Amino acid sequence: METSPANVRHSTTEVLVSEFRTRHGELHGVFRAPGRVNLIGEHTDYNDGFVMPAALGFYCYVAAGSRSDHVLHVDSIDFQESCEFRLEDKPAGPTGHWSDYVRGVAAVMASRNVPVAGTNLVIKGEVPVGSGLSSSAAVEVATAMALLGMSGIDLDRREIASICQEAEHRYAGTKCGIMDQFISCFGQAKHALLLDCRSLDFTHLLIDDRVRLVICNTMVKHELASGEYNRRRSECEQGVRFLQQFLPQVRALRDVTLQQLERHGKQMSEVTYRRCRHVISEDSRVLAAAEALKQNDLRQFGLLMNDSHESLRDDYEVSCRELDILVAAARDCRGVYGARMTGGGFGGCTVNLVQAGAVDEFRISVLRAYQRVTGLMPQIYVCAAAEGAGEISPSHP
Repeated sequence: METSPANVRHSTTEVLVSEFRTRHGELHGVFRAPGRVNLIGEHTDYNDGFVMPAALGFYCYVAAGSRSDHVLHVDSIDFQESCEFRLEDKPAGPTGHWSDYVRGVAAVMASRNVPVAGTNLVIKGEVPVGSGLSSSAAVEVATAMALLGMSGIDLDRREIASICQEAEHRYAGTKCGIMDQFISCFGQAKHALLLDCRSLDFTHLLIDDRVRLVICNTMVKHELASGEYNRRRSECEQGVRFLQQFLPQVRALRDVTLQQLERHGKQMSEVTYRRCRHVISEDSRVLAAAEALKQNDLRQFGLLMNDSHESLRDDYEVSCRELDILVAAARDCRGVYGARMTGGGFGGCTVNLVQAGAVDEFRISVLRAYQRVTGLMPQIYVCAAAEGAGEISPSHP
């Protein structure tokens, strides 16, 4: 099945606005934040490294209206649930409920002395949950935009991304890097974003309009994903502590070269060594990919995507059978420059750089190949890089 974000957006905002007015009456604003696809640079963000995401035209939308009390009332159209809490109450840690993301953003704002007014929120998302396209960051950033908008506060977007990242750490229990929240805030249509996750310096890079970002959803998300994500982060931290014995200036794997790892890492466990090798080599691939994109060398960019997948599969061990099948099927297709898993891994999606004229053939071929081997029907999204978060008109298409 092919899904285009543009096909669903108008109905999403119509449903959202209608639902809000039915439940709460006067509407004061509609805010949105996109999901993302990471073109290259996986599991490097929490190692102070480099990433290259693009915002997608799948958004989380939040309709907002004011309240006279100090309560945050939240309705989720997708989950058909509501929750309510007082803004002065400090919420507990992760509960596993979708509201953790909303409660977390409000709580972190309060801890940073950002005043939040009582607000009614109605939320509806387009980002496929569990796909690796960062539905959680979209919820967080859209919520932050709504709360700030309703409170009349203008924050730097770097601060907004930081608030949302902390909310995911403290109240959703995922020790994510800054990438997902950052690209949701700073996305630009037709551009990828090269981000230095330490300095938060970034550059927008134009994506040739003769290619498409085609995302293939495996339709699986293995249960071990969240725990293994945090385990990988811990393994990277172990590697840093070991290397600091020889390289005291090292703060993160971002500071280590492959030559230094070869020289000093032989006494590490084999697993820790391979985790470090992935991160260090992936940083190099991101920087090389940025240069390739600047030169419009799509062939080289695609080769780097391919290398990234092999490293994620073999050294970082976050791929899975379904992802590997999709990648292999994509690489057999005409007009494909590169294919790799994207996101945390253990299911979710692949990202493919495909010539625009070959997209239809690609879609049919990959769908058939994946269904034949797995018995599953993948979802295929033909996308372009989209705009980042902001307030929109309720009638925005």
